Amino acid sequence: MALVIAGERSGVGKTTVTLTLLASLRRRDRLVQSFKIGPDYIDPMFHQHVTGRACRNLDPVLTSQAYVQQCFTRHSQLSEYALVEGVMGLFDGIGHGEWGTCTERCRSMGHGQEKQKSTDFASTAHIARLLDLPVVLVIDCSRLSGSVAAIAHGYKSFDPRIKIAGVILNRVGSDRHLSLLKDSLEPLQLAILGVLRRQDNITIPDRHLGLVPTAELPELNALIDRLADLGDTCFDWQRLLPLLKSEPLPHLPPCGELKLHPPSSVRIAVARDRAFNFYYQDNLDLLQQLGAELVFWSPLEDAGIPKDVQGMYFGGGFPEVFAQQLAENTSVRDAVKTAIVKGMPTIAECGGLMYLCEQIIDFEGKSWPMAGVLPTSAVMGGRLTLGYRRAVALQDNLLVKAGRTVYGHEFHRSDLTLTPTQPLFETSRYDCDENMGCEGWGLPANVHASYVHLHWGESGEIPQQFLKECLKVASSATWI
Repeated sequence: MALVIAGERSGVGKTTVTLTLLASLRRRDRLVQSFKIGPDYIDPMFHQHVTGRACRNLDPVLTSQAYVQQCFTRHSQLSEYALVEGVMGLFDGIGHGEWGTCTERCRSMGHGQEKQKSTDFASTAHIARLLDLPVVLVIDCSRLSGSVAAIAHGYKSFDPRIKIAGVILNRVGSDRHLSLLKDSLEPLQLAILGVLRRQDNITIPDRHLGLVPTAELPELNALIDRLADLGDTCFDWQRLLPLLKSEPLPHLPPCGELKLHPPSSVRIAVARDRAFNFYYQDNLDLLQQLGAELVFWSPLEDAGIPKDVQGMYFGGGFPEVFAQQLAENTSVRDAVKTAIVKGMPTIAECGGLMYLCEQIIDFEGKSWPMAGVLPTSAVMGGRLTLGYRRAVALQDNLLVKAGRTVYGHEFHRSDLTLTPTQPLFETSRYDCDENMGCEGWGLPANVHASYVHLHWGESGEIPQQFLKECLKVASSATWI
C-alpha cells in the first residue's frame, strides 16, 4: 500500500518524522523505497543516506500525473515498504488551469477543455489521491492542546477523498501535555500512530536554500542513529507496518524504457561533490538507459576533468559556499573552459551555470574567478527567486528545439550581471500569465546553461538530443 507523511503546514517536522521512520525501518533490516513530493533535491539526499536507495521525486508539474503514477509503481515494487514524504501543508498546491494559454496543458493533465481552477494541484493531497494512498498527518503540538482536535477534524473532513489513517503528534512537551492532546482527540476516533517529544539533541542545520546537504554533515550517521533510537519507541509499529507495506498495483502501466538509436556508448562527466549535487535520479537513469556511461568527478578536488568523456553535466548545488576552493582549482577551471571552447556539449543548471560564469560574488561581496565561459558574473543577494516555470525555447539549442515548451523549477539567491543577447527561454510563472523575462545561455552553441531545473522523466527526447550531440562531435574533437 505505502504511506504518505503529510504536515498540517510547513515546518511541523515532516522531514524529521520521515527520517525517523526510515532510520528505524533500516535498523530492522527492512528494504524501504522513499519518495519526495515536489521539486526538492536536499530532502531526497537524506532519504538516500538512510535507506541506501535513491529517493524519487513525484512532481506532476515537472513531469505529469501519469509519470508520477508510473514512477511510484515501478520503484515501490522493488522494496518491502514504501514511504512518501509530502510537501508544505497537506492541501498546499499551486493554482492550475487559470491562465489564458493553459488549455492544451489542462487537457493533457486530464482537466478537460474547460479552464478550471484547482488550488491543490501538485500538493500532497493531490498525489495521495492520484496514488490512492492513506495519509498520516504530522501535527506540531508545541503551542496547542485542546485545539489539536479542531485541526485534526478539519483536515480529516476537508476532502473526503483523502484517507487520513491517523496522526503523529510532534514536539509534545510532557506527560500532562500528551494527556490533554489524547483527551481532545479521543472523540474523533483518529488513531495516534506516533508521539515525538521535544528533541533538543536532534537538529539538522540549514542555510539560505534549505537544509545543509548530507555531504557536509560529518556527524550525520550519529544523528541518524539517534533518530532510529527515537523511532524504535515513539511509533505504533503494529499499526504502521501494514500501512507501509508495498503491494502490487497492476492497474498502473509500467514505465517504458528509451533506447538510443543506434546504441552507442557515450561517457559523460557528471560533477558531483559538495558544490554540485542537485540531480534528479531519474535524469541520471535516463542517460544510462540511453547508453551513456556516467563518470562522476569533483571540480573541487580533482586535478582535471575525467579523460575520454564526450559531454559534461553540471547540476545545481552550492558553488557560492565553496567559491574560494573552486576558484583555487585553476587546473579544473582551465580544463572546463578549454573543453567547452573546443566544442564539448555541456549542460549547466543553476549552480552549474554560476560555475561557468566569469566569477561568483559571494554574500560578503568577495569576488571569486570561475570557468569564464559565460561573459557574466553571478552575484549573491538576499532576494529569493523561487517557483515553477513555463519556459518556451527561443532558439534551437543543445537540448530542445525552438518553440518547444518545457516546465521547470527555479530556486536561487543569485542574479547575473549581464543577460544573454540570445537567451534560451522566455519564461513565465506556471500558474498564471506573469512573464518572468528571458533567461538561459546557449552560446557557445554546445552549452545549455540555465537557472531552470528540468526533470526529464516525461521528456526522454531531451537527454537523447544531448547524447546525440555528444556523439556528433566526439569523433572530431580533442578535449585535452
